Amino acid sequence: MAGRTARKDTTRCPDCRAPTLTQWVGDRAALKVTADLRPLTPAQQAELRTPHRLIWCLKTRGPHTAPRLRWIGSSHPTTCPHPHVTDHHCTTEPSTLF
Repeated sequence: MAGRTARKDTTRCPDCRAPTLTQWVGDRAALKVTADLRPLTPAQQAELRTPHRLIWCLKTRGPHTAPRLRWIGSSHPTTCPHPHVTDHHCTTEPSTLF
């Protein structure tokens, strides 16, 4: 069930309304990932990557196939043609404490 989308299409964050994609990524110890759909440049990837915020390869095959998030590891090609995205973090500040 690795890499399958939670929904058939993308959704929007209920707080900031940014377009996101939620999927289970991995075969054995899968992570439930909600990723921003805004592609990142290599400089943005280096700036945003932290131990708690990962960068994902957004693999697309065609117009009738849902995009899939893939791990970016040491074996990931540096000339990958697919866009790279990161975990979603809302940029909106809460308006109240409750």
